[in-house]
Amino acid sequence: MNDINELKQFVLVHAKAQNIPPAHYGELLGRIDNDDDGAPGSWAREWSRGAARLAGDGKLLEACRDYNMARFPYVDGPARQQALDGCVSTFGRWAAEQPDLERIDLDLPGGRVGCWATGLTDGPEGVRKPLLLVTGGIVSIKEQWAPVLLMARKLGLAGVVTEMPGVGENTLAYDRDSWRILSDVLDAVADRADVSRTYAVALSFSGHLALRCAVSDQRIRGIATAGVPVGAFFTDADWQSRLPRVTVDTLARLTGAKPENLYARMADWALTPDQLAALDIPVACTVSLRDEIIPPADPDLLRAHVRKLSLNTYDDVHGSPRHVTETRLWIIVSVLRMMGARTPQRAFLEGLLAVLRLRRRLTGSRG
Repeated sequence: MNDINELKQFVLVHAKAQNIPPAHYGELLGRIDNDDDGAPGSWAREWSRGAARLAGDGKLLEACRDYNMARFPYVDGPARQQALDGCVSTFGRWAAEQPDLERIDLDLPGGRVGCWATGLTDGPEGVRKPLLLVTGGIVSIKEQWAPVLLMARKLGLAGVVTEMPGVGENTLAYDRDSWRILSDVLDAVADRADVSRTYAVALSFSGHLALRCAVSDQRIRGIATAGVPVGAFFTDADWQSRLPRVTVDTLARLTGAKPENLYARMADWALTPDQLAALDIPVACTVSLRDEIIPPADPDLLRAHVRKLSLNTYDDVHGSPRHVTETRLWIIVSVLRMMGARTPQRAFLEGLLAVLRLRRRLTGSRG
């Protein structure tokens, strides 16, 4: 059973990232007072009821978002499993109405990995496009991020969205070698996209996987990330002792470790200065100065060793929930810069980002 106050705190950045209206999630959170599986007023039940109402009104993507929140942070019983199933099936109904969206399932030695994709070319005459590879963190599923595929298509990219091991429908275990899943995904679509020009938007813990993968897989030509664990997160016992319970419980669930043995299991996952220095690609990272999960030593490690680093810093907590719109726009602009794209779209988005930043400085706004 999860701590309700922590769930309400950490779900906000995910609600905002999915453009769930504050009035909607505020009303739902106000009705939730427990996390007993399927009980009245429980987390999964209230979010799922909201999802069912939206689906009944034909608002499939909005319903999918509520189902996603209902299974947050991970499946731990029948109610959250039903919510995940509802999320996946509802998103599939929505995706069926979108041109050029497809589902891909990969059967790997350790289990099955599900993906959503767009812009993949079939047949020998098709021109393969550069690939945008998108992954969320330890508590966000592929259906949360898959709508970004619509943007990838407009930018002339192929796109694949998938999940970290143990998250959502991904049945692989999360371990020291989990970075290899990204290479496996690239292998799977290598004949349908130009994976030699892959740009990864890898948020939070999947950013750690992307950095490690890029050390070994030269097909990744740039990484945009946010709130990424790098080194000290895996080794600093004092910092680990202060981590939120939901983070510890989720990591234990994904790795199969007991909470008391979790950090021993992850101690050798830290990226080394030599590995970071070996990266000859642009890395763009959003840093939250009051992050409760990522220690300050981790962005410092990036500053010290990553040669082509751009930092986007906010006075905010993990995920920078008060700066979601600006962060999303900065990530898109960063990918376009990595690609060297000199297009009207890039010019427009850079101008919009400048306006948002100027407005924040002039008003002193934190949102």
